[in-house]
Amino acid sequence: MRKTMLTIIWPLLFLATFASSIQSKVLIPAPPSLAANAWILMDANTGKVLIENNADQQLPPASLTKIMTSYIVAKDLENGRINEDDKVPISVTAWKMGGSRMFIQEGTKVLLSDLIKGVIVSSGNDASVALAEYFAGCENAFADIMNQQASLLGMTGTHYSNATGWPDDGHLTTARDLALLSRALINDYPTQYSIYAEKYFKFNNIDQTNRNSLLWRDSSVDGLKTGHTEEAGYCLVASATRKGMRLISVVMGAKSQAARAQESQKLLSYGFRYYETNKMYSAGDVVEKDAPVWYGTENKVNLVVSENVYLTIPQGSKKDLKSKIVLNDIIEAPLTKTEELGKMSVYLDEDTLAKFPIFAEHSVDEAGIFERLWDSLEIMFMGFFE
Repeated sequence: MRKTMLTIIWPLLFLATFASSIQSKVLIPAPPSLAANAWILMDANTGKVLIENNADQQLPPASLTKIMTSYIVAKDLENGRINEDDKVPISVTAWKMGGSRMFIQEGTKVLLSDLIKGVIVSSGNDASVALAEYFAGCENAFADIMNQQASLLGMTGTHYSNATGWPDDGHLTTARDLALLSRALINDYPTQYSIYAEKYFKFNNIDQTNRNSLLWRDSSVDGLKTGHTEEAGYCLVASATRKGMRLISVVMGAKSQAARAQESQKLLSYGFRYYETNKMYSAGDVVEKDAPVWYGTENKVNLVVSENVYLTIPQGSKKDLKSKIVLNDIIEAPLTKTEELGKMSVYLDEDTLAKFPIFAEHSVDEAGIFERLWDSLEIMFMGFFE
């Protein structure tokens, strides 16, 4: 009878253990397949890519180009080199631009703040050229600035020929680069980014509507930009926030206006349904108490993170996160709060999700000569018996 019971119990114990190991891992359904040439979904806070397909393929960006145009404007506004109430002269070149327009008139002067909205809300090619000429003298020179900025942002697959997205053989970018640019705009210049949520813009007694239809369909969406040419197809960079998590989606080369909105919605819905972003630590949080300090006026110091730490993880997996701290071999005074003393890693199963430096909570001065000598002897003693 005892043997029979054991025969039954052991398989049950094995199954229970096996089931427990399965439950410890959060299963994420396969991402949706999109009707587009390339796409990517990125968390705006952490930069984590949740889904991608052909994300590094160089493609024509059409009017998605204007995200960079507006980024450069935002940067100069922040640095005080220009002002929103600047009056920008309108050239014949800008006035004659075809495609989408804000309907500025040659020979007039337009407030820079209106031109910004003309670029972002109306997707005006005329407004983009007017800004490029105001910034750099001509559009070609402005394109050089755009390329320099792209390099600074790590947009390795991007080359700009103009400020509008007007078709040109060498004017190319990637879905990944557009996500990087959009993330920089959102995080670096939130005031400028807020304009992307505006649904309407009226100029010269002409009412125009933002072409991003997701602004009407999804209340969590507050940007960014549409684009379309025959070569590029229908493109959309969108961003939305739900429960403190902001995602950026990029869809390039869809077949219609409706398709680019629908495919973008697929990406955003998938990301919000199956992932979450958590603030794991705030700047200054103690992650290690009483780390030993040698040669100092204090022999212990708490270790902290210097910046906020966010992680994008599968929904419900926060409880499974593990952390590990690796300190420098010997922490020696004098110490400053900016001196890196080790690294902390956060894991989920076998994957390293984040790795970041840790620092002393406060400075520690060097001790006197006798205290330092005593510490030297103690270190030698410890080394002798290792």
